[in-house]
Amino acid sequence: MILCDIGNSNADFYQDGRVWSLSHKQFKDFATKETVYYICVNDTLKHWVQGKSNFIDLEPYFEFDTIYQGMGIDRIAACSTIEDGMIVDAGSAITVDIMSGGMHLGGFILPGLAAYEKCYASISPRLSLPINPSIALDALPQKTNDAISYGVVKSILLLLEATCKDKRIFFLGGDGKFFSKFFSNAIFDRTLIFRGMLKTIKKTQLEH
Repeated sequence: MILCDIGNSNADFYQDGRVWSLSHKQFKDFATKETVYYICVNDTLKHWVQGKSNFIDLEPYFEFDTIYQGMGIDRIAACSTIEDGMIVDAGSAITVDIMSGGMHLGGFILPGLAAYEKCYASISPRLSLPINPSIALDALPQKTNDAISYGVVKSILLLLEATCKDKRIFFLGGDGKFFSKFFSNAIFDRTLIFRGMLKTIKKTQLEH
């Protein structure tokens, strides 16, 4: 059995504790005779993967307590493993969700770091500069590159800090490990979504 989380930037796989990623182009060349249980937020690839007989879409099998409308299945999978806490998936977008007593209270979405770079570049060619995640946050910047990095990183951290209060924070995603370093009550777990998928497979007895 293989698990697959098809996102906006790539496809992440899980099997027997091992996690690996493929680009969308590589994913289309991926072949296996094993059963692959997947979730997908990429509409283009979703249509493509539906034609694979050994790929099973897990989305219809999830049961999740929320009044949030339009919540992505990747967020649902991650949140379904957490009873209490804040879940931050820092990837192409940064999604933030709050769980309390097994109930989803709501959440919000920020651009990911790469999206912020594109945003600044669209304002002016002079602002087309890479974001330095390791920017010092204890002093005001003295050059444009640092000013952009400071504005992005610090604003994200302050919003996460204000939202989490005393809750435990569960980070995942490509930039999750970086952001987790700023919080003493944080856990970085790149398998969170896959654990949610495994929980659903077990609960619905899909695998025999």
